[in-house]
Amino acid sequence: MKALIAAALLGCCAWAQNTAITSLADPHIYVQHRASSYDRTGGNADFREIPAGGTLTLLDENGPGVLTHLWCTIATRDPDHLKAIVLRMYWDGEATPSVEAPIGDFFGQGLGEYHRFESSPLKVGSIKALNSFFPMPFRRHARITVTNDSQIPTAAFYFNIDWRAAPVAADTRYFHAQYRQAAPNRGAVSDWTSNGDPRVDDRKNLNGDGNYVFLEARGEGHFVGVTLSVLQNQDGWWGEGDDMIFVDGESTPSINGTGSEDYFLGAWDFGDRPFAYSSFGAPVKGEEKAGSRSSVYRFHLDSPIPFTRSIRVTIEHGHANARSDNFYSVAYWYQAEPHSPFPALPPLPERLLRIFPVGGPGAAGAH
Repeated sequence: MKALIAAALLGCCAWAQNTAITSLADPHIYVQHRASSYDRTGGNADFREIPAGGTLTLLDENGPGVLTHLWCTIATRDPDHLKAIVLRMYWDGEATPSVEAPIGDFFGQGLGEYHRFESSPLKVGSIKALNSFFPMPFRRHARITVTNDSQIPTAAFYFNIDWRAAPVAADTRYFHAQYRQAAPNRGAVSDWTSNGDPRVDDRKNLNGDGNYVFLEARGEGHFVGVTLSVLQNQDGWWGEGDDMIFVDGESTPSINGTGSEDYFLGAWDFGDRPFAYSSFGAPVKGEEKAGSRSSVYRFHLDSPIPFTRSIRVTIEHGHANARSDNFYSVAYWYQAEPHSPFPALPPLPERLLRIFPVGGPGAAGAH
């Protein structure tokens, strides 16, 4: 039975597509369900409204089971709805959510605007079609909500959530996703002129002091990836920062990279055009000047990074944290409950993108 459960969970992973295709003829030991916004009268009003400040429950089901797919699309006159609507997920009756993020950021739309891309776990296609294929198991209960933090009502929120009623193995980990931002990341120097400036290039950073933090988690689990959106406050290339990952209380990182574009599996400032692949991409690639916007992602599908006590996933903002750009990120991981408290979600005005006068090249003109 445990092998059947493991196979069912594997089959629901979009990144196991080849395995899933080869097993299509095998028995599938689960009952398929869907929670959706369909019109209960039989009409065509297949959506729900969310009043200003209101909360809509998308899913409220008893387990055991596993969510395999979440799709939604939104019609509203609020230009900031991707930042204003907050997605939360609760497993097994927990008081604090295991998933909390502005809905746009969760789906890799952290710039507050839609852009299409295709990865294995997240896909944004057609027109404003938001899709997640992360498997999300639960044992006793699952609840998903969206809250409209805006003063503008959401006229129409459409959703489909596909889930399977099936046993869940005792050692299965719960899905988590956490939003963080630094607007701006305060750089170590403000009067530099270029990445080659000695005030930048000669700096050293061995222990991650001042790094931007994607995730700090305690417990036992594994980190599976991150989406990051960047609004530049300064001219030049924002990606000279190295990734540093600290596992189980390390004082120096056991995983240390060579540059931001390298961590996101690109090279040479991501070249001259956007790209998107199954586990990495830069679907929005801005120019190297203040005011430019970029969106990148990396999923560790080949080898999730395990931790037994804690993990701290970080990246420099510029070499040795010299730059002062704005970062908006969502980290995705699985772990045994309970999870550590999340940082407080910034209020909506602070989540909206704006340029800051931080000094350095191009900053004054952009402001």
